[in-house]
Amino acid sequence: MGIGDMLGDSFEYTKETFIGKWVRWIILIICSIIFPLIMGYSLEVMRGKKPAPEPGNWVKTLIDGILYFIINFIYMIPVWILAFIFILPSLMMAFSGNVTGAIAVGGIGFLITVIVAIILTLIAVIAVVRFAREEKFGEAFNFSEIVAKIKSIGWINLFIKLLVVEIIIGIIAMILMMIPYGIILLIILSPAFTVFMARYICLIYDSA
Repeated sequence: MGIGDMLGDSFEYTKETFIGKWVRWIILIICSIIFPLIMGYSLEVMRGKKPAPEPGNWVKTLIDGILYFIINFIYMIPVWILAFIFILPSLMMAFSGNVTGAIAVGGIGFLITVIVAIILTLIAVIAVVRFAREEKFGEAFNFSEIVAKIKSIGWINLFIKLLVVEIIIGIIAMILMMIPYGIILLIILSPAFTVFMARYICLIYDSA
């Protein structure tokens, strides 16, 4: 399935989830404010359920959302460590007057940190879906299976597909922020963005 087909499927899925189902929409707006709930609900979408399930089973949804957050938090720890490792000596060089050294260390550190962040983000995305499907926290760190899944999808293919959808959502969000009451519209549409993204990631995972 190509990117266009995935975007189209995700749009139709999101439309069926919300249009004419205003009570569900309001509930999911509230869930977006209590963010672990919307994260937990997005896992239901990533499980491949079609049509999207009704919000409910709040204890499980909350726990799933918290675990989702923890998984992403753990995967990003190396990024923060790298940033600290490179930023500290760069600042020390700058304060000591070695501006050239500070720029060099900071630039190299930034590049390495970005590369590591991209790789870990790709791994984390697939790890979260694996957790959703297997419903076992440890499966989010089953690296052999996760890497095998990414290889079957293709590292570059996965990166491009995620980049495209992030750019699209980012542009829409930026446009909304530029219009009057855009922040309110962004809050209202936030659950739709979440469901759209979760469905899109689900399709990527199943494309392997």
